[in-house]
Amino acid sequence: MRNVFFIALFGLLLTNTTNSQSVNGFGFKAGLNYNANGNYFESISSNAEHPDRNVGYHFGLFSKFGNQLYFKPEVVYTSTKSDYDNNTFKMQKLDIPLLVGIKVLGPLSVYGGPAFQFILDSEFDNISINNIEKDLTFGLNFGIGLNMKKIGLDLRYERGLNNNEASFLNNNGINTSRIDTRPNQLILSLSFIL
Repeated sequence: MRNVFFIALFGLLLTNTTNSQSVNGFGFKAGLNYNANGNYFESISSNAEHPDRNVGYHFGLFSKFGNQLYFKPEVVYTSTKSDYDNNTFKMQKLDIPLLVGIKVLGPLSVYGGPAFQFILDSEFDNISINNIEKDLTFGLNFGIGLNMKKIGLDLRYERGLNNNEASFLNNNGINTSRIDTRPNQLILSLSFIL
């Protein structure tokens, strides 16, 4: 079911990208993330350990159509990293934000909308984690954009809304550890419409 939803959403994005070129365009985007995932629990009874934020990166495709009010679907590969004391949690995912924006003043616009995250890979302290509760999760994006002809710059905040934990055996091989994989990040992107 999850894969059918993902394929249908990707097909919708490609259809919208083709149709939207005559209105506003289709383009590429890339940038940096200042991110942290959720809390780390070393065992069932332990206290939560909060992550240190790190810089990650992203790149992908988008389409944009409309003028004063616009719709901007995206497909973006994102790599995040969070540090917990001496351990590191890395995650690669495919983000699919479906954004609606409005121009507020000249080239300045504000936007927001739902975002779907499809987790591709994750590891904790160089150990691959295969036991993540859900591969497909839901979140929210909102931000501000500056668009000058074919070049755009935007800053947004992303927050995962679904509870989604990864569980694995910790270093001693006895206790089960857990990490909340929900993203919590600031995203800075540079985009170019073809």
